[in-house]
Amino acid sequence: MTRAFAAAIKVGVTLALVLGLSGTAWSVAEFYKGKTIRFIVGHAPGGGYDGYTRATARHIGKHFPGNPTSVVQNLTGAGGLIAGNYIYNKTKPDGLTVGVWNNIFVVHEALGSRRVHFKARKLGWVGAPVTGWPSCAVMGFTGLKTWDDVLKSDKPIKMGSAGGTGTTLPTILNTTTGRELFEIIPGYRGTAPVRLALQARELGGLCMSFESMRVTARSMLDAKGGDKLIPILVYGNPPDKEVQNIPRVRDIVKGKDNVAMLNAWGLQYNFQRPLTLPPGTPKERVAAWRKAYAATLNDPAFLADAKKSRLNIVHVSGKQIDEYVETILNMSAETKERLKWMLPK
Repeated sequence: MTRAFAAAIKVGVTLALVLGLSGTAWSVAEFYKGKTIRFIVGHAPGGGYDGYTRATARHIGKHFPGNPTSVVQNLTGAGGLIAGNYIYNKTKPDGLTVGVWNNIFVVHEALGSRRVHFKARKLGWVGAPVTGWPSCAVMGFTGLKTWDDVLKSDKPIKMGSAGGTGTTLPTILNTTTGRELFEIIPGYRGTAPVRLALQARELGGLCMSFESMRVTARSMLDAKGGDKLIPILVYGNPPDKEVQNIPRVRDIVKGKDNVAMLNAWGLQYNFQRPLTLPPGTPKERVAAWRKAYAATLNDPAFLADAKKSRLNIVHVSGKQIDEYVETILNMSAETKERLKWMLPK
């Protein structure tokens, strides 16, 4: 083979690859041109899931091939599980609909829940906008101000829950301390109704992600006296000054089995409020979503919008989420047994 002939082959192969990639990009852009992408949020308006999603929807179109428009719809129920099941089973896998729901249900799948009607490995994980810092807080009218006050209290605190952190974190604290520190009141359709119940003094506290609390409950955190919402502990190390000096959950939970249970439960907080596409979505459209989402979370206009809304942004890629999901689904049999309480009776 002459050098000239080899060079010609190399140029031809390179050109074919370029044309192939250009064709893929062109076909994706043509598909999305003039279309509307739909965000299905598994939680009520006014909460953290809704806030992050709407901020994304306002900016993602300009980063998408074909520049589609966006619409956000709320599909509440079962702590976000209805939306997760809907995305997996009822949504056409054409890349036009993405779900945003509580990833605690990946843990539920690992535990064998019969309510979970999806396979997390088969979902198209687009990415997540933030890591999580689950926290618990109490109202000033309870007379409690610190974690030590809670430990000294002679009656459980009524904690409102819309599912997820609102149920699991107080249960972990009850389980690992061997005491009923919290009475969990389930059934709320989002954190907004829980906040209203707190303000009406029907509840004494709640557990939820601090990145959401600092935004959606800002007026309550800034309030005075009995109307003030007081953070008493947090999981992880959020950068916010107002929680830097309160106890960390990892420092409270003791014992090998309890720590293993905490770690298995806590991995989900490495990717909060993730976006998911239904199984079977064409790979090139999953890739387009991932690329557009990453560009959106790095867009100065989006970041200014997020800052105005007090949204922390920590981009977690779809590839990273694939790895986290695999780890969760492969948890040990012993750990699964320790976490069986997470599943509804």
